[in-house]
Amino acid sequence: MHRPTPQELAAAHGRGIPDVIGPGLTVLFCGINPGLWSAATGFHFARPGNRFWPALHRGGFTPRLLRPHQQRELLDLGLGLTNLVDRGTARADELTRPELQAGGRRLVAKLRRHRPGWLAVLGVGAYQMAFGARSLRAGAQPDPIGGVRVWVLPNPSGLNAHYRLDDLAAAFAELRRATQGSTEER
Repeated sequence: MHRPTPQELAAAHGRGIPDVIGPGLTVLFCGINPGLWSAATGFHFARPGNRFWPALHRGGFTPRLLRPHQQRELLDLGLGLTNLVDRGTARADELTRPELQAGGRRLVAKLRRHRPGWLAVLGVGAYQMAFGARSLRAGAQPDPIGGVRVWVLPNPSGLNAHYRLDDLAAAFAELRRATQGSTEER
């Protein structure tokens, strides 16, 4: 994968990236917004040091460690990718509450259209702001969104340093186990 230059990263500010989404998904993973590295390359969770891809694999969702440029392979595994806000920034804290709330409304429309089995939101704080949730913990949420069950995972960004990769992988594995149980119910 191409390593963006500083000029390409600067030019990526404000740029979005396409969803990896389709019908019949088991889980739609929802990031907060594209980082500049992702916006510059067009691939979700593309920045080296982001732990999404290793956590996804170690959590049992993929048979091998995928790289960001292989993101379309997720569809064959019943997985998809989207973002709450489709605006590239250097840090998620550059987003405003109204942007996150508007992103939550757009996400509900996507959920109603595609009907995944689960929505996995990657970031507790972003979930709280987008959907007005008060206090919550990572894991299964009691209320569906757009008719879809919700699971909140820690943000896999390298900036979220207090979650080690082993902790993230365990959280992903817990979601994987829940999806296996829910597949049997469907």
